[in-house]
Amino acid sequence: MKSYLITDPSLYGTTLDVLEASLNKVFSKKIPDFAVFRDKQTFDYPILAKFFIETCRNYNVSKVLLHGDYKLANELKADGVHLTSTQFDAIPLAKAFGLYVIISTHTYEEALNAQELGADTITYSPIFASPNKGEPKGLEDLKEIVDKIRVPIFALGGITTQEQIHAVQETGAYGFASIRYFI
Repeated sequence: MKSYLITDPSLYGTTLDVLEASLNKVFSKKIPDFAVFRDKQTFDYPILAKFFIETCRNYNVSKVLLHGDYKLANELKADGVHLTSTQFDAIPLAKAFGLYVIISTHTYEEALNAQELGADTITYSPIFASPNKGEPKGLEDLKEIVDKIRVPIFALGGITTQEQIHAVQETGAYGFASIRYFI
């Protein structure tokens, strides 16, 4: 099962030195298959994103993505982009750049739309309780989506333990994505 690290400024920092220390700590324990730099607040996003890409490549992370900005992902030569659930119209634009595209989904209809528009992978969330993310969908709902959708699915939301990862694996999901698990 694939693992997908998602950064958050509250845990990974908003400056180069704190981001570097956080990534080095995380990568000294485990190298995820996928990693995305996600920071919706910083004005230094391009600088931090470039550093994030370089650091992930130094640690041999297979797929390195940026959050939301497919043009910057292309410019900085990231492998792809993780689009928000309001960016379905950007899927074909990102694909035109040759980027690997992951998009956030929260319903079957969104998952199906992402598949039809050519997303490479989706996240489906929240599976477990997660701060400020609403009612968890649960494992049965995840399994139902996995059985109906052809595009690979990362389970996301509240995944912080090996037990949860094992439970997600039992649904047939492609992988799990998490912010807190890796810290």
